[in-house]
Amino acid sequence: MKVSAKISVTIVVVILLLATVLSVVARNQALSLVYHPLQERKRLTKTPSDYSLQYLDVSTQSTDGNTLHAWFIPPENGAGVILQHGFKSDREELLEEAAMLAKKGYGVLVSSIRAHDVNEGELIAFGLREMPDIDAWVKFLQGQEGIESIGMLGNSLGGTLAIQYAAVNQDIKAVVAHSAFSSMRDTINTSVRYFTDLPAFPFASLIGFWAEQEIEGNIDDIDAKKWIGNISPRPILILHSTSDIAISPESGDLLFASAAEPKELWQVEGVQHAAFDTQLPQEFENRVLRFFDRFLLGRE
Repeated sequence: MKVSAKISVTIVVVILLLATVLSVVARNQALSLVYHPLQERKRLTKTPSDYSLQYLDVSTQSTDGNTLHAWFIPPENGAGVILQHGFKSDREELLEEAAMLAKKGYGVLVSSIRAHDVNEGELIAFGLREMPDIDAWVKFLQGQEGIESIGMLGNSLGGTLAIQYAAVNQDIKAVVAHSAFSSMRDTINTSVRYFTDLPAFPFASLIGFWAEQEIEGNIDDIDAKKWIGNISPRPILILHSTSDIAISPESGDLLFASAAEPKELWQVEGVQHAAFDTQLPQEFENRVLRFFDRFLLGRE
């Protein structure tokens, strides 16, 4: 009996130690995912001038005091498009899209949000705190001469932010969501594997728990499926690869099913995350320009 009791105690101790180790690893990974200090961000090495574009360096402040930076290319056709980068990325991510749109006369605001680029802040809250940043950029663009209609194009997290904002702001007349996630819960297993190299079980739920403590919110509240239907009767174009390994491949289907008309889904296999523009550049240009031409400029 004494030997059996010692074995039982040993097993309990081992389980507790293992649980502690798993929890510590998960918390460290959660901190790495939700914090993005300035010293860890890559330096910007390109500007719109590298694409032969005339632009302005601009800045604004969100309502809660964060100073934000962007590049602005004035319009020639009366419409402006806000380009929103993805998770832990920056304005350089969307320079090719900026050139594509600007050369067709669109005004372009290559925006950035808190905890990214050269901006203030370190905490990424996946939309729970970033809406004031998007709102500040919309108000900036509304104040520019020659802007009569505004659209948004966002990559990955940027696409989800665009959906979230447009759902409650009628000033956004058209949205392109490029590899956006349908919800944090839908993609947490896929994204944890991609961003941490850890198996989804048991780490996804543990990382999710610790992330919630840092952002002081519930990840179940980060759900674009609940918002996207409110964009209608304004249109949305959803781009998603069934081979995406960063965001759940099902996200495109889930978003499209939850959206109301008018809506479009461009779904393909074999394209990497948020890479329609680089792997299918001509079709990307054709589809995106046709979409914005129709819904921002009224051209059929």
